[in-house]
Amino acid sequence: MFDKKLILLIAFSCFLHSGNAFVIVDNNKYLSPFSSSHLMMSESTTSTSESSSSEKKADDDSKILSLPMFIDESEALSRRSSSALDADEMILIAKRFLASCGGIGGDERMLSPTFTFEGPVVGPLDKKGYLDAIGSVDFDAAFPDFQSEFYGFHVDPFEGDRVWYTARGKGKNTGPLPPFVLEEGGTGKTIINPPQVCSLTIDHSTGLITKYTIGYVVDRNVGNTGGLGGLYGILYALGRPLPFPEAQPWKISFQYDLFQKVGGILRKLQ
Repeated sequence: MFDKKLILLIAFSCFLHSGNAFVIVDNNKYLSPFSSSHLMMSESTTSTSESSSSEKKADDDSKILSLPMFIDESEALSRRSSSALDADEMILIAKRFLASCGGIGGDERMLSPTFTFEGPVVGPLDKKGYLDAIGSVDFDAAFPDFQSEFYGFHVDPFEGDRVWYTARGKGKNTGPLPPFVLEEGGTGKTIINPPQVCSLTIDHSTGLITKYTIGYVVDRNVGNTGGLGGLYGILYALGRPLPFPEAQPWKISFQYDLFQKVGGILRKLQ
């Protein structure tokens, strides 16, 4: 007869391994014979859930993109006249103009006789007025290392003859900029322009520029021009600001300050 303890040990050992009733896995943990199917069902459920979530997200995104607030620019531009210049050609004309004078002004031969120039507080100037103004400032002598930075060129979907772009730029003043900076060596100061939205409107029939707008700052906290664009911003950064409010950094008015304070008091009383 077998020892009772030995019989019990053998029986218990068979119970552990019979039919893979328990299987040893990593970290000395045990899984039941149903664990594999449970895992497969769990993975299948997770996969189905993730798929449903992705489909819902794609559907939501599609609905968002179809909202009328988001303009289909390609579709809008396709409605222009068949005689309209191609968008890429318009952008190339804009870049040719900017490149013709290093980003400061442009080749006057590319300007229409009806050309106008306008900034936030300057103009409108006609072609002669613009050329006289730009010709009176030797920007290259004042900033020989100035680097213009233009990007984001696109044709306006509502005004199909207008090219918009953003302008930045930086450079060190190492030469005179009469009548504002008379020192031969300049001020030695570096200017960093904020992002400014600019545009060039182009006549489809001639390819000439009919309107030029610059200097519309979109973030006054960028750069060191006090939030000013164009020449006013440059002069401010050089420490030679012009003596009128339009050439000074924005400052809250007494009336607006009072309006905000009164509004704040009324909100607290509600």
